[in-house]
Amino acid sequence: MRLRNKPWAEEFLSQHPEIVIQNPEQYKGNWQKAFGNDHPLHIEVGTGKGQFITGMALQNPDINYIGIELYTSVIVSALEKIIDSNTPPNLRLLKVNGADLEKYFQKNDVSRVYLNFSDPWPKTRHAKRRLTHEGFLKLYESILIDNGEIHFKTDNRGLFEYSLISMSEYGMLLKYVSLDLHANMPEDNIMTEYEEKFSAKGQPIYRLESQFISGK
Repeated sequence: MRLRNKPWAEEFLSQHPEIVIQNPEQYKGNWQKAFGNDHPLHIEVGTGKGQFITGMALQNPDINYIGIELYTSVIVSALEKIIDSNTPPNLRLLKVNGADLEKYFQKNDVSRVYLNFSDPWPKTRHAKRRLTHEGFLKLYESILIDNGEIHFKTDNRGLFEYSLISMSEYGMLLKYVSLDLHANMPEDNIMTEYEEKFSAKGQPIYRLESQFISGK
């Protein structure tokens, strides 16, 4: 995916530290301080333009949300969407690499991880880059509460099949699996930008909910 350069983006991000957290490592182990409450924390790794995480924050005011996105030209769109939505107080953004989660979170900081329409990295030699690879599952487990969950959506059947196997082999419990989410759309489903695009073309959306098993 080619990203458009937005020369004004860095300055715009810096003007909104109340949303885009600067030096997030200071909150490691104490994210309650960042939000001013002790509500559960859910994070989305690869938040893109922010439609999903903003919708979730608006729908669930008693849960804190953090959208994680590495690319400046993308996360700035998420920031704009949050501002346009009157800045939900339970939502923050981090401009960091999702591979570095342990720098900013520790065990029990996070209750749930969302992965939406992640890069499928289809070539076998790139399998370790897939966000549902064993290495990433271990990373998520290291910051989640006991029995924490991963919720995953994709339009890519190959990645979905890989993720089912990867999570099963890791010893996770598959609590929910859908091969066509929109055939029986849950009322509380918040669509991402990609989800709207692909479903409009008639492509099935795959979704799963998996849970780490404490003491496995």
